Amino acid sequence: GAGAYTSAAQTTDPSLRVLDAAVSKLALGEDVAPSDAVGSATTPAGTAEDAAAAPRGILPDEVSERGAALIRSCAEPLYYGDYLELDKILSAQHPVSDSVGDAQHDEMLFITIHQTYELWFKQILFELDSIRAIFSELTIGAQKISSALHRLLRVHEVFKILVDQVRVLETMTSQEFLNFRDYLFPASGFQSFQFRLIEIKFGVQRPAEHTARFMAALKPEHRVAVQAALDEPSLFDYVERWLRNMPFREFRGYSFQDSYRKATDRAIALDRAVIEAQIHGDELLKSEAELRKTQYMYSSVFKREVHDELRTNGARRLGFRATSSALFIALYEHEPMLHLPARLLRALVDIDDVINQWRYRHTQMVHKMIGVKLGTGGSLGFAYLRSTVDSLKVFFDLSNMSTLLLPKRLLPELPPMVRDQLKYFHSVEPYDRTLFELGSGGDSIVDWSFC
Repeated sequence: GAGAYTSAAQTTDPSLRVLDAAVSKLALGEDVAPSDAVGSATTPAGTAEDAAAAPRGILPDEVSERGAALIRSCAEPLYYGDYLELDKILSAQHPVSDSVGDAQHDEMLFITIHQTYELWFKQILFELDSIRAIFSELTIGAQKISSALHRLLRVHEVFKILVDQVRVLETMTSQEFLNFRDYLFPASGFQSFQFRLIEIKFGVQRPAEHTARFMAALKPEHRVAVQAALDEPSLFDYVERWLRNMPFREFRGYSFQDSYRKATDRAIALDRAVIEAQIHGDELLKSEAELRKTQYMYSSVFKREVHDELRTNGARRLGFRATSSALFIALYEHEPMLHLPARLLRALVDIDDVINQWRYRHTQMVHKMIGVKLGTGGSLGFAYLRSTVDSLKVFFDLSNMSTLLLPKRLLPELPPMVRDQLKYFHSVEPYDRTLFELGSGGDSIVDWSFC
């Protein structure tokens, strides 16, 4: 009954006061309008001041069971098709060939596949925006890194679906596609503004002339969305900043770069000794040349001028400090505090790779379908798509990090003061330790069996 709940007058939270009043109505058998659940200017349970304080259209952060019961009693029963708005989705396929009286069976597959792509693109953008929001914060702890990693892994799985989906489209033959392809001009996948948003927000960099041509092919509202994304920091920008400001590379007299320089000098000396002992003649000269290249790459970690030269040549994108931090994480990922960062960096590489796989599969599929014909949007078709494979990776610095790694036997030990900072701590107060030693349930501490 109504007496089981706190009265509206006793409730201090204006939002809960609204809920209490509505629940009281239910208990007395009175009708409750949906507006009673969310507050209104005429709510009898509170003053006009309370109504202004109560959020309209939303419930309090902590919805009680009585609030949930109220929602269930007021709302219409939720229907699966209505929740998913299937009427809109399932009525959105309109083959052009049907409209011109030349119905082609396979155009329905073509439409369904591409609509599915765009729905998955929307989900990827939703995840990327949330990940970028996490990295936009100046303080990022383990919980936030864990959330970002979880969502990156989801993005990776979605892209794997997109790669596999090409196989379904390939059940349509080239001739079946050509039967309706001419009706599609000038529409083209090149105009997929969502995929371009994914590229931009992930961190893909394209030449200015390409961006200008792409923008010219879009509707005005899509140009606005793409330009807004171009004006914002990408995930690459945020990750670069996060790495750049990571501690422990320089810590209380410890310098990771100095330690790494000494370790690589030793590694090069050992490799040179092996080469000189086992290889002779022209092969020795080639091996020594390769060893010098490796030494040059090692030096980019502790010589800024070498790193800057690599960036100028396009062989590196991360900044000097960020590169050093990424390498520190990769080398010492066995330290507890570096587990999550190491997994996150690998997830970024995996997404880069799976996007590249999708580009490759798409390119091969287009070649099977239209050969070297121009695309329906006027692009070079296969030639254009082929040029994007391997050339638009974002986190290639992380992919190339294996060049800079060292075997564990040559890896310098971290100083105890640094290693201690990379551990998870659990301190026990004296009285807690007493309880532990006695056993909170009176059990003997000698009993180490598992329940």
